[in-house]
Formats: sequence, structure tokens, C-alpha cells
Amino acid sequence: MEFFKIGRDIPFMRYALIFNAISVATFVLALFFLITRGLHLSVEFTGGTVMEVSYSQPADLTQVRGTVASLGYSDVQVQNFGTARDVLIRLPVQQGKTTAEQSQQVLQALKTATPDVELRRTEFVGPQVGQELAADGLKALAFVVIGIMIYLSMRFEWKYAVAGIIANLHDVVIILGFFAFFQWEFSLSVLAGVLAVLGYSVNESVVIFDRIRETFRKQRKMSVTEVIDHAITSTISRTIITHASTQMMVLSMLFFGGQSLHYFAMALTIGILFGIYSSVFVAAAIAMWLGIRREDLVKGGGRKEGDPNDPNAGAVV
Repeated sequence: MEFFKIGRDIPFMRYALIFNAISVATFVLALFFLITRGLHLSVEFTGGTVMEVSYSQPADLTQVRGTVASLGYSDVQVQNFGTARDVLIRLPVQQGKTTAEQSQQVLQALKTATPDVELRRTEFVGPQVGQELAADGLKALAFVVIGIMIYLSMRFEWKYAVAGIIANLHDVVIILGFFAFFQWEFSLSVLAGVLAVLGYSVNESVVIFDRIRETFRKQRKMSVTEVIDHAITSTISRTIITHASTQMMVLSMLFFGGQSLHYFAMALTIGILFGIYSSVFVAAAIAMWLGIRREDLVKGGGRKEGDPNDPNAGAVV
């Protein structure tokens, strides 16, 4: 399916150096903010108090969030738990206060606003559990990266694997840089969004790499730069359809999904936008500079003329 068909190939690789310079600058800035400002980690990673309260009527989460924030808690997590009348509140650790003191203070403030509120349970998430979650998250990220590299190496060639993984890490670091710069809360749901972006971004790179391989087989007189330009141009319509439909769904979560989905959708939005950019101007350009050749993908052999099993059959010479 195509929205439009472009008659001439767009010379993307002519501007590869300029756009890659922009990519390097953006990447360095993201690393700078990550190192100097760090991530604003949520209760799952830092430890804190988890409260479950119940109302007789459906709870107004905005009011609950405002009541808790008035006590000095910034970026507190408030969400429904099970039903619209049950609310889960995650409080960060406050120096000099125990879990019981924190929960009692919050409960009193909630009762002042709504007298019928009841405390169902309160728990303390220790920093050690948070450190284990952070370590597990890093392991998950490492396994995803290694798996992507193995897959691309088996399907294409090691140069494509290196180009694809650099482009993917480029997207991840930029997402983390945004969260570090704006000090948005980094929770487990955001980590899930980052891992989803990894898979989404590599899918776009695979589509372009696959079209590069197909063009190498059919157009033997084209140079490497012309092959890459043709591959990207021929997949533009598919890219627009895929990313636009996905972005509409993500934007609906961002604007209508509430506080619990806000930063998850924000991570996906940044990742999708930069994923398009990195697949075209980072992955393809790095593959070109690593010296991809027709021989890397199109293997020679003693096939007979007109062999239907020949992958190069029908090539334009």
C-alpha cells in the first residue's frame, strides 16, 4: 500500500554528513544532561511508601494528587487500583519521617478533603529492592541489544548489525537525555517504553536494509550511495503509514491516558520521531561508511543461466 509514489530517488546520502553531525551533537548533549543532571527516578527505583486508599464514590485523581502535592511531595504517583474507588499512592522517601508517619500525614490530608476515605494498606519499598529493579532493567536492556545484534548479523552482515545497534542506542540515549533535561519521572513504565522503542526502531532499520539487499540484486550498475537512496525512497510511503498510525495511538495515550500513562507515551513519542530520523540518517549512513558492498549480500556461485532459485535472477545489468 502506498499513499504516493516518488518518480525519482531522493539523494538522502548527499546530506548524510550534515545530519550525522547533528546526530552527534544531539547525542553528546543527551549524554551531558544524563551525567550532570541524572534521571529523576521513581519510587520503584529509589524506595518509598506505597498506600492504598478506598473511597465510597469514584475518586477524583486530580484532587487526590493535588492534596498530596500540597504536603510537599513532587511528582507523586496517583492511580486507580482495581476499581475507580480504589486509589494507589506512591510516596518518595522523606528524610526524618517513617512510613507510618508519612501514611498518617497523607491520610489526614485526604480525610480533610473527603471524610469517607479509608486506608486499606501501606507498604514500604526499600532502596535495596529499587537497586535490584534498576539492575534488572539494565540487564534487560543489554539482552535486547545483544539479541538485536545477533539477529541482524544472521540476517544481513556484521556491518549492518553495527549500524543498526548504533542507531538504536542513539534513540535510547536521546530519550534518556530528554528525561534528564526536563527531570521527568523515570519509572518502570518508561523503561518498558524505552525497550519498546528499541524493537520499533530496529524494525524500521531492517525494512531499509532488506530493500538495500533487494536493490543490490536487481540494480547492478547502481553505486552504493544510489542503492541506499533508492531503498529509502521506495520505503517512504510505508514509513509514513506505519509511523503515523502508531503515533496517533501514542498521542491518544499521551493526551487521554491520564498521569499513569503520560511519561510512557512521552518516551514512545520521542522514540518514534527520532527512530524515523535514525533509521534513515544514522543507520543507513553508518552502513555506507562501514563499506557495505554488493558482495556482502549477493553471494556468487556456479548457478546456471535462468536458474529459478538464483536470488540474482532478473537483475538489471
